[in-house]
Amino acid sequence: MREVSVFGDAIAYFNEAADLLELDAGMRRILTHPSRQIIFSIPFQRDSGEFEVYTGYRVQYNFARGPAKGGIRYHPGVTLDEVTALAFWMTWKCAVVDLPFGGAKGGVTCDPSTLSSNELERITRRYAAELVEIVGPDKDVPAPDVNTTPQVMAWFMDTYSMHVRQNMPGVVTGKPLEIGGSRGRVEATGRGVTICALDEMAEMGLQPEEARIAIQGFGNVGRYAAKLFEERGCRIVAISDITGAYYNESGIFINAAIEHAAKVGTLEGFKGGEKMTNLELLTGPCDVLVPAALEKAFTPESAAKVQAKLIVEGANGPTTPEADRIFRERGIVVIPDIMANAGGVTVSYFEWAQDRMGFFWKEAEVNERLEDFLLTNLRQIRAIAKLRGATLRTAAYTLAIDRVVKALKLRGIYA
Repeated sequence: MREVSVFGDAIAYFNEAADLLELDAGMRRILTHPSRQIIFSIPFQRDSGEFEVYTGYRVQYNFARGPAKGGIRYHPGVTLDEVTALAFWMTWKCAVVDLPFGGAKGGVTCDPSTLSSNELERITRRYAAELVEIVGPDKDVPAPDVNTTPQVMAWFMDTYSMHVRQNMPGVVTGKPLEIGGSRGRVEATGRGVTICALDEMAEMGLQPEEARIAIQGFGNVGRYAAKLFEERGCRIVAISDITGAYYNESGIFINAAIEHAAKVGTLEGFKGGEKMTNLELLTGPCDVLVPAALEKAFTPESAAKVQAKLIVEGANGPTTPEADRIFRERGIVVIPDIMANAGGVTVSYFEWAQDRMGFFWKEAEVNERLEDFLLTNLRQIRAIAKLRGATLRTAAYTLAIDRVVKALKLRGIYA
């Protein structure tokens, strides 16, 4: 089986859109190199008194449209390659929904499930302290990602504020409401997935009450997407997490799954569906499939067996380029990650703006603005796809790259 880096996959998608835009070689070289990559050690003391050292990363990919923006993930699989690819994707994700941000991403190579709350706090504060000089509301604005939470953002914000000797809520987004967070932020990525999916379903003539939805991943994105799909009358036939997948042709009651996961910590032992593997979920019977876990969920082998008519990428990079070509050949519509899961960064932008002006919106206003941002740009992508005979993915990259290139050309290259 082919093994290419995550960043290599991201570049492949970029090149396809760059060809369509007839981008010159010099601009391609600029856009395929990150502005800054930082790797550093995070020594910390466990509750037992033992010392350990983890590795921290922050990649600031592009600043052409504004401060860098991107999450922080805590996961054993975090690597420089992965973080660079995710920062690359964030550049296009911010551009595709027309936010005044560049792209960034960060992470720590650790397993949070083995760490106490005190240990997590010490790691987070050390991570933040290492980045004080290069992050800030006008430099780089981190946010939650895999295994990081509003509490982690609160620790990061406090550490940064202590170092600069003033309260700086705008240094991160995804914070608790009490210290400058935005209403609607926690649900935003899942809500965005649902907004994009329902709009494309309407385009395809698929009514919500007729749709069978399968969702891989029951974290922040998958859980809220499932709940919102259910509220719109869709039937959720499959959900999954690290313990496996659960299938029920009659429909899974999402509140029961959420309650079970809250009580047990995972979906293990959930009685609302028949147990199956995550691969069986991806290739099982459904109309709409939402991969909302980690990268590379779809390989050529699994893509050939997918039964869904529409794939909405809640995760970052769930589809390899080879799998994407198979979806194209089979006529399966894919709403790409840079558009489908942009709800989180869009409401992060709203939070950053609210922090800077010290005035906060009601949740209904946040949700209304979110829908407007997403649908305005999704429909633009759809129009480009039809005009150029391209997939939604290529059209999304085309729109995003064009916006970044225009900003770069207007600013010029400082040399």
